[in-house]
Amino acid sequence: MTVDLYSLPVTKVSGVKGKKPEELLALGITSVGELLDYYPFRYEDYTLRDLTNVKDGDKITVQGTIAGVPQVQMYGRIKSRMSCKIVVDGLFITAVWFNRHYLKDKLTAGSEIVLTGKWDQKRLHLTVSEVEFPGRGTSLIDTLQPVYSVAGSMTQKWFRQVTRQALLQFGEMIPEVLPAELLRKYDLLPRKQAVSLLHLPGSMEQGQRARRRMVYEELFLFQLKMQAYRALHHERADGIAHPVDLPGVRAFVRALPFTLTESQKNVLAEILHDLQQNYAMNRLLQGDVGAGKTVVAAASLFAVVKAGYQGALMVPTEILAEQHKRSLDRLFEPYGIQAALLTGSLTGKQRRETLASLQMGLTHVVIGTHALIQEDVFFRTLGLVVTDEQHRFGVQQRSILRRKGLNPDVLTMTATPIPRTLAITAFGDMDVSTLRELPKGRKPIKTYAVSHNMLERVLGFIRREVTAGRQAYVICPLIEESEKLDVQNAIDVHAQLQYAFPDYRVGLLHGRMTPGEKDGVMREFSAGQVQVLVSTTVIEVGVDVPNSTLMVVYDADRFGLSQLHQLRGRVGRGEHQSYCVLIADPKNEVGKERMKAMTETNDGFEIARRDLELRGPGDFFGTKQSGVPDFRVADMVTDFEIMEQARDDAAELVRRPDFWTGAGYAPLREYLQREHIFNNEMMD
Repeated sequence: MTVDLYSLPVTKVSGVKGKKPEELLALGITSVGELLDYYPFRYEDYTLRDLTNVKDGDKITVQGTIAGVPQVQMYGRIKSRMSCKIVVDGLFITAVWFNRHYLKDKLTAGSEIVLTGKWDQKRLHLTVSEVEFPGRGTSLIDTLQPVYSVAGSMTQKWFRQVTRQALLQFGEMIPEVLPAELLRKYDLLPRKQAVSLLHLPGSMEQGQRARRRMVYEELFLFQLKMQAYRALHHERADGIAHPVDLPGVRAFVRALPFTLTESQKNVLAEILHDLQQNYAMNRLLQGDVGAGKTVVAAASLFAVVKAGYQGALMVPTEILAEQHKRSLDRLFEPYGIQAALLTGSLTGKQRRETLASLQMGLTHVVIGTHALIQEDVFFRTLGLVVTDEQHRFGVQQRSILRRKGLNPDVLTMTATPIPRTLAITAFGDMDVSTLRELPKGRKPIKTYAVSHNMLERVLGFIRREVTAGRQAYVICPLIEESEKLDVQNAIDVHAQLQYAFPDYRVGLLHGRMTPGEKDGVMREFSAGQVQVLVSTTVIEVGVDVPNSTLMVVYDADRFGLSQLHQLRGRVGRGEHQSYCVLIADPKNEVGKERMKAMTETNDGFEIARRDLELRGPGDFFGTKQSGVPDFRVADMVTDFEIMEQARDDAAELVRRPDFWTGAGYAPLREYLQREHIFNNEMMD
């Protein structure tokens, strides 16, 4: 009989008692299985070192002979500094202990001693963190010791003892989850051996081999969830097979005031194909800033309406909703398609009329903010949901909107180009369409990185553009003075620019303003009544002011790369040459790399790739709702090749009929059931 280690309370491990179960709970550990899955994040190497082969600042372990009497200096009653001469490999060194004067009586001349600590090459000093006397108790010499993230009163020593005890008691019960064919294909260790070696590696090579096994397992199981979900999702066939009028859509596209790029045509073809299938589309549309995603969404909505269904376009802000409404009205008017706004600022009467029109099917396309997902919003026949700027909406919000209709198709648009690394993880359950080229005739934005001492020249640049009838954005990172960051705030900069440009209107936009105040300022800027707009990053998303040609960013090294690229994309939307000026004196390498990347490329996909390298996946979207998984051992950037292998293996496996019935795959099917894949709860 097999024992489920995840159902076995952690108190079954000898030594876990008193307050320890509570402290383990804070680490997310309640069962024996979770304890064994709690891996070290690094190892301490206690291999004895030869002093001729060490560098200044290294943490080393040496063995020597005590050659003098320890000298103790007390600082008050508790604090102390103790030093003692030790002979190591024929060399006299000084061992230094802080606040460990109680060891003085153990340091007898002529005794052998093993010391671990930080080496100071110049002074031949070793600041001791651990001491051992050979022959007294267990030795750490020539071992690798795991280092865990611990909390409360837990020490590394206690945690090591408990994991060893857990392995001793339950190690043989660790089940294998990977099929034998994958273990053979990649020469992977059996699971019980890999878990044991991760906690107790005999060498770095063993630890790395164990990690490789667990990285593959983690990424494979994640991809299996995604691939199984997609396979079952398509198989269920409970979506809407829209009878798309392809000649009608082609006529709509031909009538547009511009020609679609090849990239736009290809992506639209993918979407139209999905709309005609009897499974619900779940597609991500990504492209660089200004790549023309909105017109692709408009053509998709047109196709759905002409097939007899309604469409919904959900955006993060009211001003963006109004912008989309104006654009869609221009495109849809000749075809009698009625679009309506549904935002928080509608009057009670307007709202009631819009809701009634939606429910009766008189409104074909509704554009709105979070107001779209409130309880009293009903559609007659919702066929397509388009969400703009995907990572501003949580999974739950999208699900509520989907449940308003009969499992509508979902098209998610994001203007943050997503590196392939993240596209197959955070969006592994979705089909991804990518707009690779920008519309013809776009002038590349010229980007400059300058230091703060060039501020006068930057002000001159702003004056030049504004005098020529253009408009400028000036972006600041914080609203108020911060003790931690010496950053000039938007309110100060606004006052300075009002003084510098008395003949022009300088607007101010920041996060403390009400939605109504923000919209008022943005409307004035859009109408050309405000020439310079000082703002925090609230203008980052999708706002289109073709007359704005200059983007100035104060303390630009404080922003993420993708965020800077988004800000830059607010200009360059009209016929005139546009510029982006980044003011920064970066103090660290990451800040310097950001400035370098921005001045070297306008390509959002290259920017996204570099941003992922600089920030790591968890921080890439800046939100927990993005769906980026939090892996225990795998790293999405460095382990990307394994991720791709795991995805291919998982996709191949779920296509095989014996996967769903064969005894050898039972552990994987049980895993999918635990993750609710079989009853479609995973993504909703």
